[in-house]
Amino acid sequence: QVQLVESGGGLVQAGGSLRLSCAASGSIFSINAMGWYRQAPGKQREFVAIISSSGSTHYADSVKGRFTISRDNDKNTAYLQMNSLKPEDTAVYYCNGNRVYSGSGTYRDYWGRGTQVTVSS
Repeated sequence: QVQLVESGGGLVQAGGSLRLSCAASGSIFSINAMGWYRQAPGKQREFVAIISSSGSTHYADSVKGRFTISRDNDKNTAYLQMNSLKPEDTAVYYCNGNRVYSGSGTYRDYWGRGTQVTVSS
């Protein structure tokens, strides 16, 4: 069984920074990509950033230049450094593991349970 656990959320003032972590554990041979998504109250979950196993990254326009995604493949952990935070960044942030291979011959996507980020004005 594979689990993704997010941490690092909290309350911060506008202009501040937070660093989120997503640790994947369990029977893992490889993870194709790791991504961050967020869901604000009353809104649909939206894409934030993604990083491939080779380190290629892609960001939502709303966070470009402010957020940086990285990963440690040895630790099966992804990070999201969030700078210059705005009140509109307030949301629950979810980690996604894309095409996780656990040695059973199949690939699966996994989600964490989320971590709350609140940015006060």
